[in-house]
Amino acid sequence: MMRPLIPRCGSALRAAAMQSRRPLLTNTWQTAAVSAQRSYSIQAKAASDIKQQPLDASKLVVEKTHHQKALKKPEELIFGRNFTDHMLTIEWNAETGWLAPKITPYQNLSLDPATCVFHYAFECFEGMKAYKDAKGQVRLFRPDKNMARFNKSAARIALPTFDSDALTQLISTFTKLESRFIPDARGYSLYLRPTMIGTQKTLGVGPPGSALLYVIASPVGPYYPTGFKAVSLEATDYAVRAWPGGVGDKKLGANYAPCIVPQREAMSRGFQQNLWLFGEEEYVTEVGTMNFFVAIKNKKTGQKELITAPLDGTILEGVTRDSILTLARERLVPEGWKVEERKFTMKEMDEAASEGRLIEAFGAGTAAIVSPVRAISWRGKLVNCGLKEHEESGELTMRVKNWMEGIQYGDEEHEWSYVC
Repeated sequence: MMRPLIPRCGSALRAAAMQSRRPLLTNTWQTAAVSAQRSYSIQAKAASDIKQQPLDASKLVVEKTHHQKALKKPEELIFGRNFTDHMLTIEWNAETGWLAPKITPYQNLSLDPATCVFHYAFECFEGMKAYKDAKGQVRLFRPDKNMARFNKSAARIALPTFDSDALTQLISTFTKLESRFIPDARGYSLYLRPTMIGTQKTLGVGPPGSALLYVIASPVGPYYPTGFKAVSLEATDYAVRAWPGGVGDKKLGANYAPCIVPQREAMSRGFQQNLWLFGEEEYVTEVGTMNFFVAIKNKKTGQKELITAPLDGTILEGVTRDSILTLARERLVPEGWKVEERKFTMKEMDEAASEGRLIEAFGAGTAAIVSPVRAISWRGKLVNCGLKEHEESGELTMRVKNWMEGIQYGDEEHEWSYVC
């Protein structure tokens, strides 16, 4: 005769489990865990069933213009004012993915007034240049770094990402088509502006269901048309450009408009740009829309140090910045320099200047490569950045400029130079 099953609890249950060597509770938990996993796995699998088309450079369709623009004289070029004959466009939607890329005549966009880019700033972009070398070849400078940053920016604001190699190939094709706009002279280049916007017609706040990636190009001359000259800055502590956990380290259009008023305020007081300070400590971050470098002598050791702010969310991850750091570590460290990415304050710079240890300072970015700094207005006084009255640039700043241009214009064969 079988005994009826009586539910056990507490110590009795544990004792029974130990006697029979059957982990009753463990089995119960495992069953529950498997059920939970199975449920979530089904949901995840269902979500991944939607397969979107990747960006495919081989599907490019080219429609050339029948009305070529007249070329301007090199000395008449103004940064970002003149544009080439064509543009590259690629549409994306959540159902299909990336559609076939197109190169078409340069034209206006047609967007509904309710398009989400106008209301919620679904927009990011890149800044890069194409150069013509002595042989007439067209070169891009580190396009892989621009594509990686472009993808980071897009992902941060719920826009679609893309295959970096495919877009680089498309930009290369587009650049070759527009190469007649690049003057055959040192200091001139073709400024490229890859841009992505959300195009869904909606006032609802959510990830855009459609987007447009496009690339336009503008022939540009030297950043300083009147010559390579040092600028003076005003330290800005009443406004903040970027902060840890924010989006100032991404290249979003929304980051730039709020910076114009502080820049205009600095210019109204006779300064060419502003220097962004962060926090009560007044950490030095960026100059205008450029990364910032300072060269000082260490107070204790006398060693020369090239310093720039770290990638902690308070600065943009500049391609020029990364390039300068890499070249400086290769070429300055063997000469006894120390190259650092660390936080430093305006007080530290002022102290170095007053003790004669501040060697020089410069901004760094795609447009100018380097921009020498003469002085910084801070707390009612001018902090001299190492230049003599007759000097427009320090020795190190000129060396960095020459390093970069040598690679960009193909004088020096380097892995960073991408021949179109």
